[in-house]
Amino acid sequence: MMLNKELRYCSITLFFILIAASGYTQVSKEDVEEAINETAYYVANVILDKDGKSRCDYNVMEGKWYPYEVPWHTGQAVSALLAAYKETGNNDYLEAAKKGGDWWINLEFKNSGPSALQGMVNAIHGDVLGDDFIVFATVSDGTPGIYELSRVTKEPKYAQVATSAASWMLEHMYYPEKGVCYDNVDAKTGEVLKEYSPFWKDKKTQQLFDVSRPNTEGYLFKDAYEFSHEEKFKKAFITLCNSLIEKQGAEGVWMEFMPNSVEEHSFHPRFSLWYAESLIEAFKLTGDKKYLEAAAKTARAFQKAQFDNGTIFYDNYTNGRAPDRGSSTGSAVAFAGIVWIELSKEGYKEFDSSIEKSVKWIIKNRYAFDHPDPNLRGAVLETRTRFKKDKVWLTNRDIGTSFGLRFLVEYARFKYK
Repeated sequence: MMLNKELRYCSITLFFILIAASGYTQVSKEDVEEAINETAYYVANVILDKDGKSRCDYNVMEGKWYPYEVPWHTGQAVSALLAAYKETGNNDYLEAAKKGGDWWINLEFKNSGPSALQGMVNAIHGDVLGDDFIVFATVSDGTPGIYELSRVTKEPKYAQVATSAASWMLEHMYYPEKGVCYDNVDAKTGEVLKEYSPFWKDKKTQQLFDVSRPNTEGYLFKDAYEFSHEEKFKKAFITLCNSLIEKQGAEGVWMEFMPNSVEEHSFHPRFSLWYAESLIEAFKLTGDKKYLEAAAKTARAFQKAQFDNGTIFYDNYTNGRAPDRGSSTGSAVAFAGIVWIELSKEGYKEFDSSIEKSVKWIIKNRYAFDHPDPNLRGAVLETRTRFKKDKVWLTNRDIGTSFGLRFLVEYARFKYK
């Protein structure tokens, strides 16, 4: 009997030694609540500027903000703030979200700009494309927050502008026979680019998949259908989601479409997750579990990409190549966590351990709330290292915090309610 007690004591002691050695710490409800409020404060007071739009990329070396696809970054911030408002009841978060939504709907071409673009929104890409092109995903990635703003405030004006844009894009950019939407529109003329993409400036001969994608990011057509009850949107959304299933690779991601690369065997840290999220929305709309299973394939790919400490890096590979550790992508850690939570709620418990890795990573990898640089206080880590203007361009991006906040709220609901 004494020997058994000693063995149990030794086993318990060894267990706690192994936990300590692994650096394991339990995330508490209080930890999550504190992180929600700190990140929400950051989104409301630092990410969004005085006009309500996202500042986007913060150059850490220069101490300056730079725009990058502002409409979708702003829409993501609005979505995150609304999640925080619904969780905490803090009206400051709702007011900041409304300010962001007001900026977004003022992008509508209404008695201004090219006649061909009336009813569309001026969602210019910026960055490498400058102000010359409107990109489909720059619109659609921001719209979930815009529709949610109408649902929360009971003010239809936000959803009306988004649905007007959806209608324009459905009419001019949708190619149902191929299950894709064209990517780019000339912002000065309204011409949809069907044979040339400015993303491939050095590629003389471009094919259909160079200028188009399934483009279900943000599930815009689903939201447009649920707001307007127009069947054309539902039909298009389902057609595009079926196209996703057809075009999904064995790895669980969509290697045929940029910013993934067949040649480099690389996949982007969020792109395929957007598609997975839209597939989950297709399941909610139809009840057909084929969409869930396709989303689970993507979720498994990101489960493999996640390190034991929870990190997901920017560049990931399907050929066994190690990821570039120069860019730690908090938005991917969080977004994968959101997708894993949705799948776990539908019975895919295989992702629960990955959800826990993500929440620990988000809790640990935030700038201190009393950080010396007010541009970083409370932000989630989202480093992106590039080369611009003959120097290293090191930024901490806003989307780490926007996605991080969304995930923290989803985690709190999943875990504690």
